[in-house]
Amino acid sequence: MSKRNKIIYWIATLWLALGMTATGIVQLLKMKDEAEMITRLGYPLYFLTLLGVWKLLGVIAILIPKFSLLKEWAYAGFFFAMTGAVFSHFAVGDAAKDYFGPILLIVLTIVSWYFRPAERKTSTI
Repeated sequence: MSKRNKIIYWIATLWLALGMTATGIVQLLKMKDEAEMITRLGYPLYFLTLLGVWKLLGVIAILIPKFSLLKEWAYAGFFFAMTGAVFSHFAVGDAAKDYFGPILLIVLTIVSWYFRPAERKTSTI
């Protein structure tokens, strides 16, 4: 892996981890704005706990060494959660500004996944 690709990987991965950690904590704390948003989107309040826990576990999975299959699941979970967020905002007619966070996290997920080093990929047979 080239030095450029490693830099791209780590920048995207650290920003992804920061974004998922920050939103995961906000969701676990069920902060007022987050609670209002999740109910406006039509989800039960307990969904914040699920999302928050999954995000924090996903961050751990992508940052720790080894466990490449677990990393794949974490990347998939991030992708599904954020595309679900985009669709949910679209479904209720939210403003364009509400798409920024989830779309940014989708892009960071894809870039981090694409540029991950060989030792962080699942082996193929």
